Amino acid sequence: MNNKLLVDERQADLGNFMVGRLLPFRKKRQVGPFTFIDHMGPTKLGPGRYMDVNQHPHIGLSTLTYLFEGQIEHRDSIGSVQNIAPGDVGFMTAGKAVTHTERTPQQLRDGREFAMHGYQIWVALPPELEEMEPRFDYFPAAEIPTWQEGPITFKLAAGEAFGKKAPLQGFSPLFMVDVFSSAETTLKLAGQLRGEVASVIVKGQINVDSQKVDAGQMLISKTDEQCEICMDANTQLLLFGGEPLRQEHFLLWNFVSSDKDKLQKAKADWQAKKFPQVPGDDTYIPIPELKR
Repeated sequence: MNNKLLVDERQADLGNFMVGRLLPFRKKRQVGPFTFIDHMGPTKLGPGRYMDVNQHPHIGLSTLTYLFEGQIEHRDSIGSVQNIAPGDVGFMTAGKAVTHTERTPQQLRDGREFAMHGYQIWVALPPELEEMEPRFDYFPAAEIPTWQEGPITFKLAAGEAFGKKAPLQGFSPLFMVDVFSSAETTLKLAGQLRGEVASVIVKGQINVDSQKVDAGQMLISKTDEQCEICMDANTQLLLFGGEPLRQEHFLLWNFVSSDKDKLQKAKADWQAKKFPQVPGDDTYIPIPELKR
């Protein structure tokens, strides 16, 4: 695997949630325009234990929420209110400034236990769009292109891949594909994807160049030359990536920008409570003391 990087999830404790962080890491800050990936769960939620992420800010990026189990209620400072369910795609573009909350919907707070599992992904905006007006786009599962090839089921959550086009295109050339195989098979990627490619193993196991890669790991190709992936039965992958952005992007807490001065201004504005607010919500997550 000389032309590939293998990444293990780094566990982080977020109170009621343990998340596995895959991007960024020291050797690779981005894959295409994708700059941050958190794996939520799988876990059980229920009485006294729900997802409640209070009001927090973003600039310079789009958040992509994709779930396998559970639901998240998204609310933001432009007035969007949307429940995101398994197979849906929620895509909030922060642009110059936005705040939002992510919570377990009220209808699930009824005393029963339920599963929660999914990914929270950040996609950096091209420099010329970093100051765009914020917006929220939502695509229900029924609108996501889904097709079968042998034992493999494909769901194209974003961008272009395998000769198909998703309703969500984003703001630079990218792709994200949910791939599940019910039987042992070979997934051929040559000519199907453009740009940098990463494979997150959601469940099951793959074999690449005679090396096994397990659930919770991410495989990143160092070259544009694509390979074949041998998938075990009942294996699920998220394939994502695309064309790298022209300029280097930097990350400070929840902020992404090609201009470090913008990151510092966003930090000062959040501390001074100058960001727009989610209607009817006065919660506030202070910016943490960041390691130097």
